[in-house]
Amino acid sequence: MKLPATTPYPLLVVPLLIALFLSAFIYWEALHLTSWILNTLSGLIAVYGLLVAPRKMLPIAGFWIGLLWFYWIGYSFTYYDMEWAKWPVALGFGVVYALYFGVLGLTSSPWLRAGMLFGLTFFWPMDFNWMQPEVIFVESYIGVEKWQFALVLALLAASTWFKGKGKAFPLLMLVVTFHAPYTPPPLPSLKIKLVSTELSQDMKWEQSTLQRIVGDNLRVIDDAIDKRYDMVVLPEAAFPLFMNHNPQLMAFLQEKSHHITILTGTLHEENHLNYNVSYLFHQGNVTVAKKTILVPFGEYIPLPSFLKQWVDDHVYQGAANFVTAKHPTDFGIQGVTFRNAICYEITREELYDPKVHYMIAMSNNGWFTPSIQPTLQNLLIRLYARRNHAMVFHSANSGGSGVVY
Repeated sequence: MKLPATTPYPLLVVPLLIALFLSAFIYWEALHLTSWILNTLSGLIAVYGLLVAPRKMLPIAGFWIGLLWFYWIGYSFTYYDMEWAKWPVALGFGVVYALYFGVLGLTSSPWLRAGMLFGLTFFWPMDFNWMQPEVIFVESYIGVEKWQFALVLALLAASTWFKGKGKAFPLLMLVVTFHAPYTPPPLPSLKIKLVSTELSQDMKWEQSTLQRIVGDNLRVIDDAIDKRYDMVVLPEAAFPLFMNHNPQLMAFLQEKSHHITILTGTLHEENHLNYNVSYLFHQGNVTVAKKTILVPFGEYIPLPSFLKQWVDDHVYQGAANFVTAKHPTDFGIQGVTFRNAICYEITREELYDPKVHYMIAMSNNGWFTPSIQPTLQNLLIRLYARRNHAMVFHSANSGGSGVVY
């Protein structure tokens, strides 16, 4: 069965409806109106639409999906004095996902499209993996494992073989894809304070505000000590400076760490290389946890070398020149092992390890707010936390703090 191509304005209406159904779960979550029934139905309708829509509609649907999911990416260019680039960048992502989903239009076969759509879950344009089709079911009755998404695709494709009431047979089989009861890891015995801040990105890196930001952070740490927390976690780049260039501040935090464990985001310079890092202050000792996966077009530029330097110099003013560590950093606090993750890393499955059940993540979402970005980030964290039986303690600037499992 195919969607009718003779209805009024089908080329405009049907692709937009597919995109809206595929994006609804994000916006319901952002509005605190999440419903498992609605998310299940809208997700199934959207996937079915991608499998059976006329071929020429798929690039248009992909364009709208790209905009609805990623319109906010262009917001960051405001802070590089490129306000004009905000919407061209958003439209560019629309084009990228017009091509991404337009690939399905190479065939009219629902079965072949199902296989291609499953294959796309392993393909990330520009090394940016936030288009994970199976995340549409993260707050639904459908499970989030790869095999469950594959089975959903197969059953929806199979439904096109049947006529009339017979179509109900493969749809009833969807019950096999329902998620099993999930038991998260137990809460660790530590009392952890997750700090949530609301620092405007245009003020965060101003020298005139640095003293106030540092003072606010120190007051938060003192408050956590007074309230007898075991550990306090501050967001990514909570101290907007190169920590190892500020020995007095480091010594002060080391002294505080005899009363409470402190984990904070900051910057680190080593051998003339810049790192986005977490600093762990524990019992007077210091551990530097360097980021292992950088944000494409944010911390590194995934372009050929002859273009990379020019873009960094003329667009990012040298800000996209971070380097990474080879391995993630784990640390033990009172007998509990945590893995450190900084922003984008916490939405990359390769950072998760079945042997490490507790992750501590920090983000700076101020680049993209107000938008749905913190909501989509949180949904992706849930996806990977459930798949890997993990619990994530997330401290963020501008939305997203909390315990995710």
